[in-house]
Amino acid sequence: MTFALAGAGLLAADALLPVPSSIVGTMLGGRLGFGAGALAAFVGMMTGQVLAYATSRWLLRGRTGTLPAAPTLAVVFLSRPVPVLAEAVAIAAGAARVSWPQFLLACGAGNLIYAAALALNGAELLTGHLLGPGLVLPMLLPVAAWLLWRATHRDSSTGG
Repeated sequence: MTFALAGAGLLAADALLPVPSSIVGTMLGGRLGFGAGALAAFVGMMTGQVLAYATSRWLLRGRTGTLPAAPTLAVVFLSRPVPVLAEAVAIAAGAARVSWPQFLLACGAGNLIYAAALALNGAELLTGHLLGPGLVLPMLLPVAAWLLWRATHRDSSTGG
């Protein structure tokens, strides 16, 4: 239980600190197994992103002036595996006043899939003493997500 709480706490702090969520989520799966590891990772990621969203929504509630456009729900969903982007999107969603239910649904779905992927990787690879591949594979998820993000952003910005 202490390991789960510590891991979830680290993932919650990821909204403010550079915590490698891919490594923490994988270690949770390796130590706690798939179910408990995925749950701890999901709770930690959700806590961090909800706090980032709520804080920016509260801090910017009386602000007048122009804010950037709200991130789409697809961006909220797809940004989870990309380091720093997920937290920035949560802050932007709060500042732009994306509705709570929509934010929670998109954020929760993205976090659930990412937490499950990390925990499954840890549960399957780390328990078999494949420490190297077990820690490298989850670090490739953010790279793949960033490349996908960049490719889709480039296509939409060039009109093609």
